Amino acid sequence: MSLKKINVALVGLGFGGAFAEIYKEHPMVGELAVFDTDKALEKTFREKLGIKKEYASLEDILKDPAIDAVHLVTPIPLHEEQSVAVLEAGKHCACTVPMATSLEGIRKITEAKRKSGKTYMMMETTLYTYQFFYVKQLLESGELGKIQFLRGSHYQDMANWPEYWLGLPPMHYGTHAIAPMRVLGGSRLNRVVCFGSGTMDKSLTERYGNPYPVESALFSFENGLKAEATRSLFETARAYQEGLFVYGSKKSFEWGFEDGDAPYVTELIPNPRGERGGITNVKQITLPNPYQGLPEEIQRFTVGGNYDPLNPQKTLETGAGGGHHGSHPHLVHEFLMSIAENRKPAVDEELGGNITAAGVCAHLSAMEGGASMEIPQF
Repeated sequence: MSLKKINVALVGLGFGGAFAEIYKEHPMVGELAVFDTDKALEKTFREKLGIKKEYASLEDILKDPAIDAVHLVTPIPLHEEQSVAVLEAGKHCACTVPMATSLEGIRKITEAKRKSGKTYMMMETTLYTYQFFYVKQLLESGELGKIQFLRGSHYQDMANWPEYWLGLPPMHYGTHAIAPMRVLGGSRLNRVVCFGSGTMDKSLTERYGNPYPVESALFSFENGLKAEATRSLFETARAYQEGLFVYGSKKSFEWGFEDGDAPYVTELIPNPRGERGGITNVKQITLPNPYQGLPEEIQRFTVGGNYDPLNPQKTLETGAGGGHHGSHPHLVHEFLMSIAENRKPAVDEELGGNITAAGVCAHLSAMEGGASMEIPQF
């Protein structure tokens, strides 16, 4: 039985423009609409993709019965209000991270989703990267052994970004550091202790009342594991990086110093002579591109501008490139197929809520000098 095609509206074309052509090429999409408050930018995308229909606002999109699903790629302060509006309009909703910036915001989205019966997916890129797929395979195959500890990091300098970024509490946008650890750790995050560090210009502290350019947190899982995450946003001299470090009893995975670096895998080998300590074998690895689970029409987006149409197979197998380490087409595909197959998406309101709430509670802990905070369940 063939699945019904889905009409999608992509809202926000700054970063969101990276998803437009993927939706246009995906075989499960019927009609694609695009919208941005920058009408010149929107016109560029409509002309490029052959989209004739225009909308005056998000509200107009939500009134259109032809639209089945909305993907929000809009400023962080709008996520809560817009996600609730999409769900209350009876549309499926995908939203870029974070889900919200308060526990109350997460609760409102969760309630709207469950009341509507529609799909909600938090579009977390780090759960669909080359790096994440590789370490997940190590864990599932048993090569990693049992996980003993995890560490995540996200270093970024937000100077000269749009105004709403200025002074944002680092852990309010901690999902890139937290999400891979949460999924690999295998159970809900339930408690956090976090400290803020450093100082920053007064102009950066006024919007959100946040004094810290850096926040570092220690999380506890329900299953007893522990994980550490560090997030920086301002006045910290560090190359951009989304890091993931997974320490297992047999192997460990460590990535990275800079965002484009290849990760290291360390294997612990028992010492055959019974001497102190095991033998460690450290290798820097080339990551495979897990494109095979995607429709052929969108596989090339896993490698972005590195795709060679004259030698597609070699390009895909070599990997490298693509938005956020090849994650964008996987996110689009998972959102669409969860709707078509009437199932929960991989990052639904429950998982997205736990990841986001962990960051919100981490910042609350930092503002109280490292007080232990329980992470609520949604």
